[in-house]
Amino acid sequence: MSDSQGQADWGECTIATCSVERSIFQYRPSLVANSLFIALFGISMFIHIYQGIRWRQRTFAILMAMGCVSEMIGYGGRIMMYNDPWSFTAFIMQIVTITFAPVFFTAAIYIQLYKSILKLSPGSALFKPALYFQIFIPADVISLVLQSVGGAMSSQSDGSSKTGVNIGLAGLSFQVICLFIFVVLSLVFAWSYRRDIKAGRATAENLDGRFKWFLGFLTLAITLIFIRCSYRIYELSGGYSGSALHSQPEFIALESCMVIIAVYALNIGHPGLVFDPRKEANTSAGEKNLHRASESSVEV
Repeated sequence: MSDSQGQADWGECTIATCSVERSIFQYRPSLVANSLFIALFGISMFIHIYQGIRWRQRTFAILMAMGCVSEMIGYGGRIMMYNDPWSFTAFIMQIVTITFAPVFFTAAIYIQLYKSILKLSPGSALFKPALYFQIFIPADVISLVLQSVGGAMSSQSDGSSKTGVNIGLAGLSFQVICLFIFVVLSLVFAWSYRRDIKAGRATAENLDGRFKWFLGFLTLAITLIFIRCSYRIYELSGGYSGSALHSQPEFIALESCMVIIAVYALNIGHPGLVFDPRKEANTSAGEKNLHRASESSVEV
């Protein structure tokens, strides 16, 4: 696998025999930075598990933990590439797992819109609240499958398969589109809910300071993941030999930092603060605001 810049074949070189500029990244991934991100994702994962147990948010905790584990595996692959920038196994390990890891985070986020609508005002939604995650979770699965298939095809072709890269890009693009639609639907609900409050068809009983805190950090997480996904589309648009793949500062700033801040934002604004099932009375206002057709709920 060689290019016009003299990129060496996988396994052809070592640090001792070749310049790192002949590797696919054209740099050695930072040992310190990648070790730090493994530690940070690990800490956040254990916090999410603790919070999930404490506030009985098992689905959210499982999805966040799966995303964190995927991130840690990916950054482990980047540490392997620090030792051997020509390791194809390490390259595929990091490119696949770091690329699809946020799919688990977005799945956890999608469920929160459904739960927020149920608690605030189901009647202000465009359609049945359950449809919000019944649509977006399968879409998230499609995104995950596309990104995984793209990575698998790349692994079988030693990274030379443009089809594999394009399928992975399709998965990322689909994820961005779904995120955008999710944001639009969230804004539509917020507008409708505000309108219903002014018209006296709904109350703001559950929209207290704690709920606003939760929504603020949820919004931050969505925004950061959207920025990150947009960056990855740009990064992989040139394939595995594109210039965007050669900038470690861009990767750390727009991939690593965006995702780790989003994960901790979901620790700080954890849904357990407002959706603790032991406080059943919290849903009363949402039930009172149900002024359209009665809607069935789904336990998550």
